[in-house]
Amino acid sequence: MPNKLLKIGELAEKTNVAVATIRYYESLGLIEPAQRSKSGYRYYTSNAIKRVQFIKKAQSLQFSLSEIQQVLGVRNRGSAACPLVRDLLNQKIAQLEEQLYRMKALKTELEAYRKRWADRPLDDPCSQELCSLIEEVAEHSLSSEPNL
Repeated sequence: MPNKLLKIGELAEKTNVAVATIRYYESLGLIEPAQRSKSGYRYYTSNAIKRVQFIKKAQSLQFSLSEIQQVLGVRNRGSAACPLVRDLLNQKIAQLEEQLYRMKALKTELEAYRKRWADRPLDDPCSQELCSLIEEVAEHSLSSEPNL
């Protein structure tokens, strides 16, 4: 029995992904319809379901769509994608380790401020300072990461 072709809405429903997301994936070349009708309807095979599920699994591992494009590109060229996936995974682990290091340093710094400020008297409401606690924070302080 031949594969039943799915309309984009059916593919979206079966993969629990919005139709707009399917279209976006298509615009990035992550999936492609098996055919289009004369009226422009997209039709997909069951392989598209597997492809969308693969994309969602990769995203759950924090792979970006660009990285997923790379993986699929390697595979589409007939090569094994797992070495690239391992490399990307190692890069993600290294990035996480760096983020953890910075976050631990920030936590230590925040705890030091909390201890230093614990018994500080309140500011004079007539003062020009908005909050003397924050005013005393060194410019280079707080791990020099904006909005971390």
